[in-house]
Amino acid sequence: VFRPEALCKDLEKKPQVVYAGVDPTAKSLHIGHLIPLMTLLHFHIRGHTIIPLIGGATGLVGDPSGRLTERQPADVQQIQNNVTGLTASIDLFFERARKYATTRLSLGKEISDIRVKSNLDWHGSLTMLEFLQKVGIHSRVNTMLNRESVRARLDSQQGLSFTEFTYQLLQAYDFYHLHKHHDCTIQVGGSDQWGNILAGMELISRLDQSSGKNRAEAYGLTTPLLTTSTGEKFGKSAGNAVWLDANMTSVFDFYQYFLKVTDADVEKHLKLFTLLSEAQINKTLVAHKGQPEKRIAQRCLASEITEMVHTSDGVRQAETLTRLLFESDYAGLKTNQVVTAMENDSRLAIIEEQEIFGTPITKLASKYGLVSSTSAARSLCLSRGLYLNNEAVTDPHLRIVSSDLIDKRVLSSGRARTSCWFWSQSRVLCIFGNRLLEKYSNPTLIIINPLEWRYTVF
Repeated sequence: VFRPEALCKDLEKKPQVVYAGVDPTAKSLHIGHLIPLMTLLHFHIRGHTIIPLIGGATGLVGDPSGRLTERQPADVQQIQNNVTGLTASIDLFFERARKYATTRLSLGKEISDIRVKSNLDWHGSLTMLEFLQKVGIHSRVNTMLNRESVRARLDSQQGLSFTEFTYQLLQAYDFYHLHKHHDCTIQVGGSDQWGNILAGMELISRLDQSSGKNRAEAYGLTTPLLTTSTGEKFGKSAGNAVWLDANMTSVFDFYQYFLKVTDADVEKHLKLFTLLSEAQINKTLVAHKGQPEKRIAQRCLASEITEMVHTSDGVRQAETLTRLLFESDYAGLKTNQVVTAMENDSRLAIIEEQEIFGTPITKLASKYGLVSSTSAARSLCLSRGLYLNNEAVTDPHLRIVSSDLIDKRVLSSGRARTSCWFWSQSRVLCIFGNRLLEKYSNPTLIIINPLEWRYTVF
């Protein structure tokens, strides 16, 4: 934090305007954005105005911070599409996060509207000569060269292009523009952004001095770049980002990511990504330490973040599907819970009801990918490795009957560490774990279209 004591005094005097930048490298937010988003949320629910700023212009240049190589040239149309997608993603996040906050905290102050902006709105009309006259004259090359992001790249084999070298000036101008036109006094960014934030504060000071105007002080606040206890970058799962958009990462997979957080990381994540009080977090951790096999802290974390991002309906959907696929106690499960949990899931499977009652379970297991072949299913059956409603199947010719169904419509079948589900009532819902499980870690689900008699494996 730049001048923390002065910042605290200004925060106590009156509401401030705070901004954080979002790089438009994708059309949706991912969980790597959660730290700056949560920082903005804390300001927002306490009555301050926040500006999430999308780099519609700077995204075309590329920030060299934290990188040893230059970014590939960005496609202009793709950046524009990403700005549109991110704007909707940010609006939705804060809409749901405000609702979540009202159930966890007593919000006494009036909450202002979110103002998502793109810096292309002002950089797009700014000519090179205007930029050099306004910004270049106040920028010292020796200071720019001493920025950590610049020094790291100059020492690398590839070096640093002039385009990336000037990025810090573009970001500095963003802070100045928001300070001048929107009374923005605080910039939030990751720890790798400190040099760019300083550049913005210096530019504000110099331009205010040259104009003879005495505006409010400008401050910078950085957040840590979060990594897991194993040193991996937070927000990555097997090399893939975990998105906040349910169409890119399902609610179930989103929930599962946080359910799988290690004991070493769960306390830190509860404090960073939830609005639970310290007392509530400590109570959860004590309960977790008493029965760590139940993953009480991880379940709390997954539930809280999923509610904030995907609402309470998303939590119910994810928890039901988790229970279906990974737990053995199905008592009390109702068909409508299963159907709701699988609603809008592209991995839904539908087959004809007559097939489930007219085909031996070994053939069903083979046909829908639980095992590689019918003979493999028979061998699994004889070795007591095939299960029906959590009981070993010993007869390879066994056929499912209506009394096997849970709630008269759902059947559980599977092998070690997999699940296979059917729904019977003129149509049959099938969710199958298969032999690809060890590669992908989660059960694979199959979609069957009875009208076209074809299926697709996801």
